[in-house]
Amino acid sequence: MAIKNLRAYENLHIVFWLVKDACWVMDFKIPGLIMIFPTVLVAIHISWLHRKSIAELYHNLAIVCWISANSIWMIGEFFFDDTLRPISIVFFSLGILLVAIFYLYIQPRQKKLD
Repeated sequence: MAIKNLRAYENLHIVFWLVKDACWVMDFKIPGLIMIFPTVLVAIHISWLHRKSIAELYHNLAIVCWISANSIWMIGEFFFDDTLRPISIVFFSLGILLVAIFYLYIQPRQKKLD
């Protein structure tokens, strides 16, 4: 996928994400649930497309974690009296861990090699 098309794809992903979160805030349960799938799947696909760039990969995997955490939290609020929040925290923490590994370990090593 050419970078111009990839950028458009990433922008479409943002639209999916905003629609999912808008459904959440407006308490549209079924549309919100439906929007989880394209939002998460496109985030995973974007991560795959960026797999050759370690910086892009780590950041996009963190986004996958963020959207997954966000989606679990939404499901918990919709159907489980907000009891899934601890599971969301695991995914948020994993996303933070990925970014921390990149900035504290990978990026400094890359700079030393340059």
